[in-house]
Amino acid sequence: MADSNITSPQEEKMINDAYKSLLDGYLASNHRKKVDIIEKAFKFACSAHAGVRRRSGEPYIMHPITVATIVSQEMGLGSTSICSALLHDVVEDTDYTVEDIEAQFGKKIANIVDGLTKISGGIFGDHASAQAENFRKLLLTMSDDIRVVLIKMADRLHNMRTLASMPPQKQYKIAGETLYIYAPLAHRLGLFAIKTELEDLSFKYEHPEVYARIKQQIETSEKSRNELFARFSNPIREQLDKLGLTYEFRACVKSCYSIWKKMETKHIPFEEVYDLYAARIVFECDNESDEKRICWNIYSEITDLYRLHPDRVRDWVSTPKANGYRALHITVMGPDGKWVEVQIRSRRMDDIAERGFAAHWKYKIGEGEEESELAVWLQTIEDILKNPEPNALDFLDTIKLNLFASEIVVFTPKGELITLPKDASVLDMAFTLHTEIGTHCIAGKVNHKLVPLSHKLASGDQVEILTSQSQKPQNDWDKFLVTAKGKTRLRAAMRHYRRAIIDKGKEKLVKMLNDNGLELNNEIVMRIINNERAQNKEDLFYMIGNDEVALSPDLIKKDKQSGNGILSKLLRNPFSSLGKSKDEGKSKEKINTKEVYALKTENGVSNYKIATCCRPIPGDDVVGYINDNNEVIVHKLTCPTAMKLKSSFGGRLVQTHWETGSEKFLASIHVEGIDRMGILQEIIYIISTNMSINMRGLNIQANGGVFSCKLDVLIQDANVLTSLCKRLKNVKGVNSAMRISK
Repeated sequence: MADSNITSPQEEKMINDAYKSLLDGYLASNHRKKVDIIEKAFKFACSAHAGVRRRSGEPYIMHPITVATIVSQEMGLGSTSICSALLHDVVEDTDYTVEDIEAQFGKKIANIVDGLTKISGGIFGDHASAQAENFRKLLLTMSDDIRVVLIKMADRLHNMRTLASMPPQKQYKIAGETLYIYAPLAHRLGLFAIKTELEDLSFKYEHPEVYARIKQQIETSEKSRNELFARFSNPIREQLDKLGLTYEFRACVKSCYSIWKKMETKHIPFEEVYDLYAARIVFECDNESDEKRICWNIYSEITDLYRLHPDRVRDWVSTPKANGYRALHITVMGPDGKWVEVQIRSRRMDDIAERGFAAHWKYKIGEGEEESELAVWLQTIEDILKNPEPNALDFLDTIKLNLFASEIVVFTPKGELITLPKDASVLDMAFTLHTEIGTHCIAGKVNHKLVPLSHKLASGDQVEILTSQSQKPQNDWDKFLVTAKGKTRLRAAMRHYRRAIIDKGKEKLVKMLNDNGLELNNEIVMRIINNERAQNKEDLFYMIGNDEVALSPDLIKKDKQSGNGILSKLLRNPFSSLGKSKDEGKSKEKINTKEVYALKTENGVSNYKIATCCRPIPGDDVVGYINDNNEVIVHKLTCPTAMKLKSSFGGRLVQTHWETGSEKFLASIHVEGIDRMGILQEIIYIISTNMSINMRGLNIQANGGVFSCKLDVLIQDANVLTSLCKRLKNVKGVNSAMRISK
């Protein structure tokens, strides 16, 4: 930001017009009209930010005005939130204090501004530990006043809308951070419209060419899509008109990001994304108690016209999602022979779906069911914060499990309803009920049938947890857990259990040394650690206490007067391994890099390493990351590891681009289809003879008339690989041929 004391008449008009638009929107809402305090906050903010400009060059005051407008008109919040948004940067960027805000505007607004100041500058800083700490601050503020995080969402949304003024490296970092944390958090809070826009804006800056292409394809297909929707919707409109309903019936097109995610996940082109749009019916209803009945009346009219898909009925009217979402979703066969999803909502449900918890102020819900659901989620977050992961990225991943999860509903034997993420196991259920139940869980009974603790639960299951006091938590349980609460509680239990074993191992070592006239000291411990390849002192004691290595007193019983002496013998080989440590041979989490290619950064530096977790090739969108050894590791932008790095270590990112050359790159293709005589020969012929591509690996399996094959090939760029996949798909019997990372 550059200081300037001059505000032109045009800029004054722009500021006043923006403020008038904010005020007009507020006056048109259902909130009590407290214009005086908003006017006071506006003048205070104008004075505090006078002469300051944003990076884009516009007066800085435009930012808080825009954030306040988003808070008011896109979230539906009232005067307290509008004032807090107008003042949200005052304490951070000027000499004013929280006490000054409180003196002028009262304690409630001051507390919200204070909460926003504490989490300013984005969730992430320069170091992983600081990032996790800032994220904890953000989550903890939610339990004090949910408006803190809602205003923070509005602040991030405006920053994303104006991201074009930032340098590319900053764009990568902010877009990655937004996609990694803010969009899932918006989803969990029910801010669907904001979540969708954050995803699309992040996608636009991370993959600008792909974004532009999909946007163009959506626009090109609009005419035919509208014709299809008209044929589908007209018969339904006739029936709804007969019911005397006032309603809105429209087609809602998937966002660019959602379409791209589907294309990437299913490995299909744009033309094969059949659920490009969903039909949405929003009806007016003054009496909340009539909403459920009207939803099912509409359901009845639609299913009289079109064939229902029985496995795709979602009743979130009777059982709302944890973020407060209510609607009835059904899928029917349209007149063109394609499945169409229809979302049925009241106007109130639609407002809450788009604005989430913020919409409750509009309907003055107070301490209702949705707030109770939010309180449950906040309690889960607080539970995690009490036992945070030492590693910041692990901590953020644990939090994300609870931010962006599809949900199932299961029941206890007494009929209590429990909401869990999709793919949750019996063990997840046990830890959700209580830590002690989780640590002593041996199995479960699902619908009265005995199942292992790894069994995945489905919506509607009745689940009984079986426990035993002799059961101890196991390290490999982690792979059965998907809930943040389960993973956190298991790790806490394992730390407690590990501590007992460490103490036992230390006692055994001290006793052995004392029995042979020696005392435990750092020199002895360090020599033994090196000999046994333990990580540290606690790791060594754990190995002894867990009987992974055994003490060898025979060494000491030998002639104590020998030339070598007791201590030297003990230090040379104090233990004899009975078995390898469970952790031995496992590498710590790191980016595995083997091959070096010639790439270039914006600074012209070359000799980079290609990350084998995603194996990018020329044509892929890539990003470089400088690791602790000052090596630049090149990842695909879509790589999960790169997602973490973008959001957490923005300062270490470097832009890279591919140099034209003759270098060949290793890539893998997965092919599957119907097995027949000679199909492998045809595949090899296309690769080796037809396209002159060198093969470096072939693994094929056939079972029950179906085959799958993994091919490793050396190619020049992504275009060659795409062409190869297309040719392989044309082979009779081949159903799919797609690139895979490993």
